[in-house]
Amino acid sequence: MTALTPRETMAIQTHQEQHSFKTPLARGKKRVIEENQSKSIHTLGQIDQKLHAHIAQTLFFAPPALINTYVDWIMNLTYSPGRQIELTYSALQKLQQFAEYATNADCQTNPEKCAVPIATDRRYRDEAWKKPPFNLYQQASLLLQNWWMEATSDVRGMTAHHSDILPFMTRQILDTFSPLNFPQTNPVILEKTREEKGMNFIRGFHNLIEDITRHHMKEPAFGTEAFQVGINLATSKGRVVFQNELIELIQYSPLTEDVHKEPLLFVPAWIMKYYILDLSPGNSLVKFMLEAGHTVFMISWKNPSKEDKHLGFEDYMNLGVKAALGEIEKIIPHTKIHAAGYCLGGTLLTITAADMAKHQDHRLATLTLLAAQTDFTEAGELLFFIDEAQLTYLEDMMAEKGYFDASQMTGAFNMLRSHDLIWSQIVEQYMLGNRIAVNDFMAWNRDSTRLPYRMHTEYLRKLYLNNDLTEGRFTIEGHPILLQNIRIPIFCVGTEKDHISPWKSVYKIHMEIDSDIDFILASGGHNVGIISRIGHPKAEYRMLHQKHTDPHMSPDEWLVSAPSFKGSWWTAWKKWLSKKSTEKVKARPVKSVKGLLPAPGSYVHMK
Repeated sequence: MTALTPRETMAIQTHQEQHSFKTPLARGKKRVIEENQSKSIHTLGQIDQKLHAHIAQTLFFAPPALINTYVDWIMNLTYSPGRQIELTYSALQKLQQFAEYATNADCQTNPEKCAVPIATDRRYRDEAWKKPPFNLYQQASLLLQNWWMEATSDVRGMTAHHSDILPFMTRQILDTFSPLNFPQTNPVILEKTREEKGMNFIRGFHNLIEDITRHHMKEPAFGTEAFQVGINLATSKGRVVFQNELIELIQYSPLTEDVHKEPLLFVPAWIMKYYILDLSPGNSLVKFMLEAGHTVFMISWKNPSKEDKHLGFEDYMNLGVKAALGEIEKIIPHTKIHAAGYCLGGTLLTITAADMAKHQDHRLATLTLLAAQTDFTEAGELLFFIDEAQLTYLEDMMAEKGYFDASQMTGAFNMLRSHDLIWSQIVEQYMLGNRIAVNDFMAWNRDSTRLPYRMHTEYLRKLYLNNDLTEGRFTIEGHPILLQNIRIPIFCVGTEKDHISPWKSVYKIHMEIDSDIDFILASGGHNVGIISRIGHPKAEYRMLHQKHTDPHMSPDEWLVSAPSFKGSWWTAWKKWLSKKSTEKVKARPVKSVKGLLPAPGSYVHMK
């Protein structure tokens, strides 16, 4: 008898399996097998998801992202012998410099340093760091940091994303093991301990226990109890005039007898409580615009819970911005509206404006964008936390919880300036035993919100990872959003030290929209640069008007051309809005709506 070939044997087995399931009983048995296999696969998938969720809640970086980065670096450095020789030579040079410094430190009072901190690094400003042996600790630490930054930069062959992440992560490790963070090597801690006979550590331990307790009990952070929403924060008078499942719309009481005909709507980001725009009275942009004679409306976003995980970008546009515009139109009919969006609120407002323009909806008079990006290819250091591996872990965590807790985002932001916002805080509060005085900005910053699963996934994937908006792939209700359709005047503000929305990224609005644009570059960072109160001694800004017919300029060309002004950019915006408004009318009183509260409303209090 001739032996069957493997292919013939497989064909016979397949035929037998197909034949065996021809009876109803056999087919039912097959379905049970398939269902059990599906359940098994689903269960295994849940194991992965739960592990990813746990890691995402514990760490800021997904392990595969870190491993891939360092493997990429090691492999490319391994096959770059010339670069290895350069780094070896650099290390020997630095050792020689340190040896010369250590020798001179023995016989000179103030020897020439072999390494100097960067201008923004104020950690070594205390005079005690100039005395031995602490001057040696400082110089050794700075030289080591310089070498590692050199070793992890400009390695040919690495992907652009890994080339950005590597120095950042290396800096986190170096900051962790800095001599500033250990009592034995920090002269300021040692001197404090000697003076107080160790009581600073007793106070520091008490501070640590108190902070841990407050965190686990979900109580406000220390010092923030002095600031209360509606008492000394968000105190501008007004009422909630509309409420749905996502927003409360606040209309503020006028502060002038006459007001500009066109009202002003603020669209804040939902990753923050709205009262960043209405802090204490001296720091309130809302109050400033009321005093400038505007009828001001504010969107206050609901703090979403697990039940809101399905809310997406379309919901934030329709239930948020468009719902607010519709209600304002009822209150002040037949009148165009000035709209201002802050951070992600500005991105949403721009998307809404483009969608309205597509549908010939001309209710918007002007668009003001405050530290808001539309192109995310150069979205700053926040991109360190965004790639396919990291989003997978983040999505698994959000799928389980239903939302993303913005306190985790705050932790990521703090890592961007870890030596100032993490380690210096630990030293000050837990080793020196000092409590840091809390101001209105800090109290607001600690009042975090949550982000719905679907919306945050769309935001990170479609905007940050894929840059769909400026490339015409971002859709609302199945229709692409094209920014080129926007034709109304734009007032756009970037800030010099913004780590979240770098000003050169914000500036790209010039290349995306064919409108007249007044661009402002304000001093300060993402928050302090926008909330630039009148009378601030260090406030200054650059401003330049560009018509849509003018030749485009690069950011660097703009920087050379734009004149500089002292003071807050708020005054420039006040004048610009006044020119873009029509006649003045008698101030409109705010009507009470049954069942709705006075400002600041109820959504802002949701924890």
